[in-house]
Amino acid sequence: MLREIVFDTETTGLEANNGDRLIEIGCIEIINRIPTGREFHRYLNPERDIHPDAIAVHGLTLDFLRDKPLFKDVADEFLEFIADAPLVAHNGTFDLGFVNAELKRLPRPLVMADRIVDTLQLARRRHPAGPNSLDALCKRYGIDLSQRTKHGALLDSMLLAGVYVELLGERQAVLGFNGYAAAETVRTRAAKAAQRPAPLPSRLTEADAAAHREFVKTLGDGALWLQVETA
Repeated sequence: MLREIVFDTETTGLEANNGDRLIEIGCIEIINRIPTGREFHRYLNPERDIHPDAIAVHGLTLDFLRDKPLFKDVADEFLEFIADAPLVAHNGTFDLGFVNAELKRLPRPLVMADRIVDTLQLARRRHPAGPNSLDALCKRYGIDLSQRTKHGALLDSMLLAGVYVELLGERQAVLGFNGYAAAETVRTRAAKAAQRPAPLPSRLTEADAAAHREFVKTLGDGALWLQVETA
């Protein structure tokens, strides 16, 4: 059983090491690349202003977030949810940088970078000409974007789970947005080989057979070919 966590974050800005903070975390659990329906989703009070450019992307304002928990209030629940599973993210170094900046403030042990499965890197290898944004990949693979008017951590995680399966070439799961749709596993069934109505004629001529017998005589009494011909 392969358990993975697909996750995404929204933030106050772009610089985790310069004071920007997490304001949303969304995670979904997948097992053998199929969503289980288990999720972790929290809005967070960043205790600081949000850059206008960031608000334009995700639409989350400080007024909306003032009564939301602080990261320290949900950190243990978040860490318990992800446990030791691989973490699938698009441009994962960005998201991991913000998660680790928050963990460092508490302090808590950091999440190691080798746990990240970066779908942006997977996409660049598979589609070197791009584009490889989440939107572009969803359009490439026919994944419904109709509900994505703004970036959102949970919705983007659901979209990314579908993209991830496509990037791996597995196409195992079908995701829905009114809950999780029933997973459909596509299996390739090998057709049963048909028996030939008659054996193919030998392409070995009598002259070829005679020449081979003469050659075998030159190999000596212990030659394996003598055993084959005797059999």
